[in-house]
Amino acid sequence: MANTKKRNVIVGQSGGPTAAINSSLAGVYRTAIERGYNKVYGMLHGIQGLMEGRYVDLSEHIKTGLDEELLKRTPAAYLGSCRYKLPEIHENREVYEKIFEILDELEIDCFIYIGGNDSMDTIKKLSDYGLVFGSDIRFVGCPKTIDNDLALTDHTPGFGSAAKYIGTSVKEVIRDGWSLETEHGQVIIIEIMGRNAGWLTGASILSKGEDCDGPDAIYLPELTFDIDKFLDNVRRLLSKKASVVICVSEGIKTADGKYVSESGETSAYTDAFGHKQLAGTAAFLARRVSEEIGCKTRAIEFSTLQRAAGHMVSRIDILEAYEVGGAAMKAADEGLSGMMVVIVRLSDDPYQATTEVKDVHKIANDERLVPREWITEDGTSVTEEFASYVRPLIQGDVQPIMVNGIPRHLYVPGFQELL
Repeated sequence: MANTKKRNVIVGQSGGPTAAINSSLAGVYRTAIERGYNKVYGMLHGIQGLMEGRYVDLSEHIKTGLDEELLKRTPAAYLGSCRYKLPEIHENREVYEKIFEILDELEIDCFIYIGGNDSMDTIKKLSDYGLVFGSDIRFVGCPKTIDNDLALTDHTPGFGSAAKYIGTSVKEVIRDGWSLETEHGQVIIIEIMGRNAGWLTGASILSKGEDCDGPDAIYLPELTFDIDKFLDNVRRLLSKKASVVICVSEGIKTADGKYVSESGETSAYTDAFGHKQLAGTAAFLARRVSEEIGCKTRAIEFSTLQRAAGHMVSRIDILEAYEVGGAAMKAADEGLSGMMVVIVRLSDDPYQATTEVKDVHKIANDERLVPREWITEDGTSVTEEFASYVRPLIQGDVQPIMVNGIPRHLYVPGFQELL
């Protein structure tokens, strides 16, 4: 049943940003206004910022249709993000009392959180606390992650745009590699995000077409990485061509469970969820290739570029991000809590999809990996089935609104001063 005594909504963003996350924010905001809510608050830096009393009234910042369009086209988290892990309720009930006290002061009916696995853990815990202690606030998760590793959904908003950027950039790197001749050949190793799931690295296969052979090898974290077999494969490839391009996930591990990146000079930083910062995989492998084989090497890390490329977004991705934001708001307004919106694919050709809601308890802290059958038998690439799955998600373009030749973005005035 729809809420008949509507008050206010609060929305936050959490985890790694994407080029489409703000389109979901726009969807939440527009749907809340259309459904008659008084105010839509935005948490500054997610649940962590809310606990410190940091939030804004979005109606003071999104005043026109142009503002909404700018918001959809603005990469990264407009409201700021966080990686804050809520304690278990029995471990620190005071944290929850503080959060719910703030929500009650703001007269919140609906709490929407846009994020990935860890963010859904937040929705799960808050909805559980609210259920046990008699709160009427509804908590609904809105999916977001370039990693595409959320359970029960066909894919996640943010992934399509990142895949489009990766496919395009890998193709451009391959083209660049063809341009220069080297005496002993060259090996270019591209490091792509993906801790345990290789969806993004697999998307490098999209560079393959009539005018490009695509990567010469693709290594995903779903399979154990063998450095000796890797070097043997590089030798074989160099015997056939002068320029070799290899894509690797940042999270590839050896048989002992150690990240390849840990073999090099990497940061020891670990976040609140116990995730080690991964970087340096390509640099380490390039160094080994240079030492063992004696050819020219180059290591490239796409790093934050793959999730912040607002100039290279997928129209499908932006539209679906907006739709899941609206669907999350609609679900909360209609009384659902402890749920997350999922995307259900209806067909590939033509591509059609719809949204449903699923129990967040079946999603939080789970990871959806690339199916083994979508990885080649020798583990050095992905199959056409993988490419066929991703290809519909990168279709169409959304042009930035340009000012003086540079994209214009929407931002919260005085954002740093508000922190």
